[in-house]
Formats: sequence, structure tokens, C-alpha cells
Amino acid sequence: MAHPDCGLYQTTRELEGIPAGRFVYFHNHGNPGAGIYLPKNWVQNRAEFHENGVPVPDEAFSASLKPLLPEGLYRVTQGFFCCEKKCQRYEPEGLVQLGYNGQADAILFQPELTPAGMTFPERGTAVTDDRLKLLIRLNVLERKAPPIAGLLH
Repeated sequence: MAHPDCGLYQTTRELEGIPAGRFVYFHNHGNPGAGIYLPKNWVQNRAEFHENGVPVPDEAFSASLKPLLPEGLYRVTQGFFCCEKKCQRYEPEGLVQLGYNGQADAILFQPELTPAGMTFPERGTAVTDDRLKLLIRLNVLERKAPPIAGLLH
């Protein structure tokens, strides 16, 4: 058994005071070893993670992490509502930004095009995990430091 890929996950088991159900970044080759990193804040609806993580005890623990889709911009493939209450509708071919809260709940933000350029709202709408299959990730050029400085490549 090997550690999973580096990326965003939800914990399914408690580890050193980090409860199950938390949004984390898993890094499989950190120093001193594989570990999970908690978010320290969010900028433009994207998590920034602490530089120091908590080492995982073994590969079985890291295999228990629930993988999450990457944060970023997505295209809606077919129209859907956020939930059974139908609070928010997302139209086909629409642009959305996917983010998460501290409990790893998926949140969609609808960017707006203004005379000054594209803006990203500070508030989004929680969506159920089954809605995420209706999104396709867009490849967007990024010019920023990785979420954990010096750890990602």
C-alpha cells in the first residue's frame, strides 16, 4: 500500500486532535514524512494551508482520507439546483468556482464579469457531493505560490 497523491482531502478518522470530517491538504512526501495540513485562511475562496502539518501514522491512515476535487474554476455541464430545496440554480455552460469550508463541504461561487474585470463573491452556496459530477474543471493559468510554500512541485 502506498500513500495517495498530494491534494485536497477530508479526514475520515481523528488524528492528534484533528477530528474526522475536516478539510485538509495531504502531502505525501513532506519533511519528516507524509502528513496532513489544516487551512489557516481563505483568499479569493481558496484555502491557504499551514506550513506545519501533522504526520500520518501510516499508509492505512492516509488511505482513509476522502479525496476532493481541486479548488478552482469549473464549467457546468448540465443545469442543476444546489440541493433538494432548489435554493440556487446553475445553468448549463455556466462558470463556477469550487471551494470548500473547514468541514470539506463543497461551495460554489458564481464569478461575475464587471467593467473592471472578473470578480469573485465572498459568499457561495453549499452543494451536495452528487452535484459535483456535473462540473468539468477548466485549465486556467496560475501565477501564485503553492498552498504550502516550498512543499509542492
